[in-house]
Amino acid sequence: MAEERQFHLEIVTPDRQFFIGEAQELTVPAIDGSLGVLAGHEPAVTALEPGELRYRAGGEWHEAVVSQGLAEIMPDRVMVLVFSAERPEEIDWARAEDAKERAEERLRQKLSMRDYYNSKAALARALARLKAAKRH
Repeated sequence: MAEERQFHLEIVTPDRQFFIGEAQELTVPAIDGSLGVLAGHEPAVTALEPGELRYRAGGEWHEAVVSQGLAEIMPDRVMVLVFSAERPEEIDWARAEDAKERAEERLRQKLSMRDYYNSKAALARALARLKAAKRH
């Protein structure tokens, strides 16, 4: 069987290098839906929304919950820049539940457009964290 093609993947936040290495597949939560990436993908830049990112490295699937950011995709490498990235086992369920409740409460109030969008993003991030933590 032929060896599976790989690409260099970097997932970076302002605080840490979440993952740097070779990967066979990547799925990111793009603004217009889930986007899958394999080696040789056409060059692209896409905005990311809070959600679940999955990548296959060393033949195993790995998951992360990411916040907003962007991905630069090239045929031989992908750079994912996000504000935060967490493995499901790193998620504090109670903290994520509190964040969800706070975001829902802010959305019930009359907000400026900026506060409204910030609250929607916080809610999406909290829901993604809870979903990943529940499966783990």
